[in-house]
Amino acid sequence: MKVQTIMADLERKHPGENEYLQAVREVLESIEEVYNIHPEFEKAKIVERMVEPDRIFTFRVTWVDDRGEIQTNLGYRIQFNSAIGPYKGGIRFHKAVNPSMLKFLGFEQTFKNALTTLPMGGAKGGSDFDPVGKSDAEIMRFCQAFMWELWNNIGPDTDVPAGDVGVGGREIGYMYGMYKKLAREYNTGVLTGKGMTWGGSLIRPEATGFGALYFVEHMLAKAGKSIKGATVAISGFGNVAWGAATKATELGAKVIAISGPDGVVYNPEGMNKEKLDYMLVLRASNQNVVAPFAEKFPDATFIPAKKAWSIKCDIALPCAFQNELNGDDAAELLANGTWCAAEVSNMGCTPEAIAAFQNAGILFAPGKAVNAGGVATSGLEMTQNAMHISWSAAEVDQKLHYIMESIHAACVKYGTQEDGYINYVKGANIAGFMKVAQAMLEQGIV
Repeated sequence: MKVQTIMADLERKHPGENEYLQAVREVLESIEEVYNIHPEFEKAKIVERMVEPDRIFTFRVTWVDDRGEIQTNLGYRIQFNSAIGPYKGGIRFHKAVNPSMLKFLGFEQTFKNALTTLPMGGAKGGSDFDPVGKSDAEIMRFCQAFMWELWNNIGPDTDVPAGDVGVGGREIGYMYGMYKKLAREYNTGVLTGKGMTWGGSLIRPEATGFGALYFVEHMLAKAGKSIKGATVAISGFGNVAWGAATKATELGAKVIAISGPDGVVYNPEGMNKEKLDYMLVLRASNQNVVAPFAEKFPDATFIPAKKAWSIKCDIALPCAFQNELNGDDAAELLANGTWCAAEVSNMGCTPEAIAAFQNAGILFAPGKAVNAGGVATSGLEMTQNAMHISWSAAEVDQKLHYIMESIHAACVKYGTQEDGYINYVKGANIAGFMKVAQAMLEQGIV
């Protein structure tokens, strides 16, 4: 495999799809050495087939706002790879959503799902609908219109969407209600992240953040460090950031920063239950600002137009969006003594930031490994739905612990370098790739 040749071909076919091309390049550069010692992969053109999605659905979503005006958005579902199981991946509602973003997320999801040890393929979907400032009634009408266009292409054994940025339990509920009406069947397995009274799994809302901190715990233990007493900066304040902040606090760390598009809140005393609960209030407000946190809690300070990475911390956890931590941010963190960074968001760091962390020799792990706890628990929700049972929170948490430990072990197996440094990016990419590639090889040219 020649990475440059494949990338040149992709750039020709998909010009301007920067997020997608960035994600593919990162994986191909990581797996090149391993790929080239498997001539059977080259013969079957595994990479050339793997980097293109199986299919892309694009559709118009028309809905009526509270003023009675007709609005039109674009909706998408990208079914990327089903070699190891039904398509599985979130739905994202954000004004920046486009095919490039969703292709990158679907591509990443394929390897992330492979890492979980569960039989799930990769997919992603969403819309350029902006939930900020929308009423509950508008969000309901949009979700119903979105599902009206999508429902016939998903199913419990075909494609199982979940939530993502801009899509939480409320949105999943509205979409499921419309799916049930259209499909005329009560199949709880068709969406995950559901409410507890109609097929949801305990600790699913917390799972992405919880799983991330379990992974970080294993990473620190491998390096002879502990999270207890460490200071943590987190970007975002939504569901993922809340789960990460909750578990970090529970494990004895001090979460001293959360952030939003408007700036960063410096929280030197750390989190307590009231503060953690208020993060969810902020998310539910649909205003996408973090400043009110400092207005409610006098021991916190809001700093406008600054990122979480401007706060001196031991551990940096990007939890909001792709490429949210760049090379300059990494330099600032390193200058301030940060010794661990882990992507809780998908592709949260730019290539320049990753290179800076790795060159400095600090602990760094990618989103496809760190945040896999969310989709893993979605997989556990699917299992419970299929079996018509409900596990206790302790049972789900135990399984989540095992999955995150397994992912960490796979990263160490494939990512340990001769000098002893663990390249978690390389380890995660190779571990996920090998599982998907082998399945594709054994299933023939399809």
